[in-house]
Amino acid sequence: MFQASEIKRLIEAALPGAVASIADDAGDGEHFSGEVMSPSFAGQSLVQQHQAVYRALGRHMGTDIHALQLKTYTPEAWNRAGKGN
Repeated sequence: MFQASEIKRLIEAALPGAVASIADDAGDGEHFSGEVMSPSFAGQSLVQQHQAVYRALGRHMGTDIHALQLKTYTPEAWNRAGKGN
């Protein structure tokens, strides 16, 4: 069973300045949702942002983590969404 806290740790360690909020939606340690903000997302498409998060999780995607519903933000979008407060 994988922990949401470990996903958060991996993402924040791999992406410069990242802030991640991860939840184990089903309580099964396999199906997660999360929001990730990173300055490194600036100038990247949504697909590129998600790929960066998946790279941060490496081999865990598809093995330990069955599903990850993801929302990604640049710092500006994070603040506009009221997440930075």
